[in-house]
Amino acid sequence: MSRIRANLLLMLVALIWGSAFVAQSQGMAHVGPMAFTGVRFLIGALVVSPLMWLEWRSLQRKARPLQRTDGIKIAGLGTLLLLGAVMQQIGIVHTSVTNAGFLTALYVPLVPVLGWLLLRQFPHWSVWPGALACLAGAYLLSGAQGVSISSGDLWIIASTLPWAFHVLLIGRVADRMAAPFLVAGGQFAVCGVLALAGSLVYEPPSWAGLQSASWALAYTGVMSVGVAFTAQVVAQRYAHATDAAIVLSSETLFAAVFGYLLMGDRLDTAGLIGCGLIFVSMMGVQLLPLLSGKARALGPIHGAAALPAGDLQANSVH
Repeated sequence: MSRIRANLLLMLVALIWGSAFVAQSQGMAHVGPMAFTGVRFLIGALVVSPLMWLEWRSLQRKARPLQRTDGIKIAGLGTLLLLGAVMQQIGIVHTSVTNAGFLTALYVPLVPVLGWLLLRQFPHWSVWPGALACLAGAYLLSGAQGVSISSGDLWIIASTLPWAFHVLLIGRVADRMAAPFLVAGGQFAVCGVLALAGSLVYEPPSWAGLQSASWALAYTGVMSVGVAFTAQVVAQRYAHATDAAIVLSSETLFAAVFGYLLMGDRLDTAGLIGCGLIFVSMMGVQLLPLLSGKARALGPIHGAAALPAGDLQANSVH
C-alpha cells in the first residue's frame, strides 16, 4: 500500500470515528461507560473474527505461528485501548460531542514527542508546527462556547495519553507480526473482556438498558471498532505514526460536523478558527514532505530521483 492510499484510508477512519461520537454520546444515556465500551469492542472482535481465522490459517501454513511474546504485545495494545476508550467514554457523559472530538486531538502533539523520547524517531519538521496547530485548535474549541474546563473535559484530556501510545505502537506491532487482523481482533477482545468484567463489578448493565442502546452499540461496534480500528491497523503499517496522528485528528472536524447536524452543537468564530487550524495542520503534514521531496528530486543528485521525505520516514518506522 502506498503512503497516499494509507493516508486516505486513515481519513476514512477519522470520518467514521467522528460520526461515532454522536452514537457514543446517545448510547451513554442507557448504559455505563465500561459496559458500553466492553460490548462495542466485543462486537468489533466478532466482526473481524472471520479475517482473524483466515490469517491464523495462513500463518500456520507458512509455519509462522504467533509466539507468546506476540500475545503479550496484543494484550498490551488491548489494555491501552481499554484505558483510552473508557476514559473517553466517561468524559463524553459530561461534555459536548464537539468538545469531546476536539479535545481528543490533544494526543496529536504527544505522538511525535513520545516517538522522539522512546523510539528516537525524528519526523519531518512540518509535524511540529502541525501538532501545535492541532493543540491550538483544541484550545479554541474548549473556549468557543464559553465553557470552562469541566470534569468531562479532564477525562477526555487524560484519555489522550493511552491513545498516543496506541497510535505510536500499533503500526510497529502489526508490521513485525505481519498479522494485522489478528492484532486488531485480539486487542478488541482483550479490551472488551476487561471492560465488561469491570462493568459487572462497578456498573452492572441491565438488559433493558442494552436494548435501548442497541443501535449505538451496533454502530460503534461494527463501524467504529470492527471497520475503523481494523483499517487503522492496516493503514499504519505503511504510514509514519506522527503523520497518522495528524491525519486521524481530522476526526475532530467530522465530530463537529456531525455534532452540528445531529446534536445541535454550534460553533462561533473561535470554534471555526480551531477547525481551520486542524485542517491546515493535517494538510500541511501531508503536502510539505512531498514538496521538499520533489525539490530534492529536481536537484543534481547524480541524476537520481529522490524519494519523498514522507516515504523515507514511513520506511524508517518499522
